[in-house]
Amino acid sequence: MGPPPEIAAQEAAEAKPVDFNRGDHAWMLVSCALVLLMTGPGLAMFYGGLVRKKNVLSVMMQCIYLMAIMTLIWAIYGYSLAFGPGPDNFLGELIGDGSYLFMQNVQTYIDSKQGFVVPMAGDIPRLTHMLFQGMFFIITPALIVGAFAERMKFKAMVLFMVIWGTVVYCPLAHWVWGGGLLQAGESPWPILGALDFAGGTVVHISSGISALVCAVLIGKRLGYGSEPMPPHNLTYTCIGACLLWFGWFGFNAGSALAADGIAASAFAATHFSAAAGAFAWATIEWTLRGKPTVLGACSGAVAGLVCITPAAGHVHMMPAVLMGLLAGIFCYCACTTLKNRFGYDDSLDVFGIHGVGGTLGAILTGVFATREVWDIHNGQPLGLIEGGTQMIPQILAVLITWGYAIVCTYIILKLLDAVVGLRVEQQEEIQGLDLSQHGEEGYIFL
Repeated sequence: MGPPPEIAAQEAAEAKPVDFNRGDHAWMLVSCALVLLMTGPGLAMFYGGLVRKKNVLSVMMQCIYLMAIMTLIWAIYGYSLAFGPGPDNFLGELIGDGSYLFMQNVQTYIDSKQGFVVPMAGDIPRLTHMLFQGMFFIITPALIVGAFAERMKFKAMVLFMVIWGTVVYCPLAHWVWGGGLLQAGESPWPILGALDFAGGTVVHISSGISALVCAVLIGKRLGYGSEPMPPHNLTYTCIGACLLWFGWFGFNAGSALAADGIAASAFAATHFSAAAGAFAWATIEWTLRGKPTVLGACSGAVAGLVCITPAAGHVHMMPAVLMGLLAGIFCYCACTTLKNRFGYDDSLDVFGIHGVGGTLGAILTGVFATREVWDIHNGQPLGLIEGGTQMIPQILAVLITWGYAIVCTYIILKLLDAVVGLRVEQQEEIQGLDLSQHGEEGYIFL
């Protein structure tokens, strides 16, 4: 299908013959698969092991169902809202237009004058760009699942994620990556041009803050605080955490959109930060409680991965180590002291790891970002360490993301509660969501 008249000139200018860097393209296709692996089996196993055995399938079902439905939404309109160029006015800074609705102008088409035309997104085919970004659209809402695990209706979860992805994720992705008001080098207000290499604001802060709102509004699990609720299978959790660590190389290094030096730097920073996070969290437990735990090491690794995500393509390896160490410390405190102090039931610590870790990472990007890794502002200093002023846009982007996610999530949940109800019945919660919502059991003992 050829391009519609309103964007014909733009697509013609961007169109290239069927010729692009095969190495970059191969790396991006691998990265697509790596990011999808993070949701299933990575996140599904990580979360599945942390809940009680009567709810293990419910969490896994939520992950795999989101892999399906968010993909379809991305194809129909999500990619267009997030990465469509938008009108040439302020509205275009806020949301994309209909250029890519139903996947038009994404795949190769035949032009009467040019022959075969491959729509491009930078130096890779737009089709590949769409696939890569679509994997982010899948895992971001899936992260929120951990906040209301074991107590939310499946129907309410589906409706919430569809609406949340549309009104929260797509605008944020457009603001930060799609040429909108928060994108570094693109924003008409430079003070808003934040660095977010792979999703500190778009993915982790948005999901982590929304998760906190979900946990508070839906309420605590029955027996929370009075009954033991230990993870039922830490073997699953450890395997899931390792799969997340593995897939995160595609998540972060793939965000370079090329197999180049920035991708290599992001790959290294990702690994070093994860290692430092696992070390910090487990060492704190070892010091304070006398024994380091598998759960602590896994949680610390994920915290380090979250924290380095916005900075991965902007910082050297030793700052990445420091970011991982700080993430392990801050997220440990958020998941223990902070959570106990305020008493909210964030079941699987989505806010404590993704909300706190993402916020910390976005701010520290403004401290450690250096033009030596990526000279994104053509010779201008970036982070505070090298005399730049990037800290200001980073803080503003964090505040905007926090505020937007809180307001939108609150409104969505209130509307859904009034229409379909958010929480399962008490008896269904006691029985477990595996049986009450899906009619299945994760374990059958004969």
